[in-house]
Amino acid sequence: MLDGEHDLIANMSNLVSLIFNSDQNINGTTYYRLKNGELILGPFQGKPACVHIPLGRGVCGTAAALKKTVIVSNVHKFEGHIACDKDSNSEIVVPIFSKNEFWGVLDLDSTKFNYFDKNDQEYLEKIGNYIFGI
Repeated sequence: MLDGEHDLIANMSNLVSLIFNSDQNINGTTYYRLKNGELILGPFQGKPACVHIPLGRGVCGTAAALKKTVIVSNVHKFEGHIACDKDSNSEIVVPIFSKNEFWGVLDLDSTKFNYFDKNDQEYLEKIGNYIFGI
């Protein structure tokens, strides 16, 4: 689907759609890109999402500030969680790098508690960068 395609928006859009529609327990799949010192909403699937997220705030902002994957088994216990969808119960946020520079994050939410694990982390860290036509 992304093979040979180098348009960033097209690749982000198709990848979030593929992930979102492949698992009925995922209720949100979103790319956020770093711009002017904050995360800005990119292509997504799910309910309307937050447009601006400061670094260090919420799960996405925390993953961006740390530049590492953050897995939260219960978002209701995560201090500063930003609730775009009240049905979300767990979350994984993976940092995305372009040419070894931090670019943004890929955010997945689930209606199930403790839904994401190290296996998800491993594969999402691999496929998250495919948007650059790798």
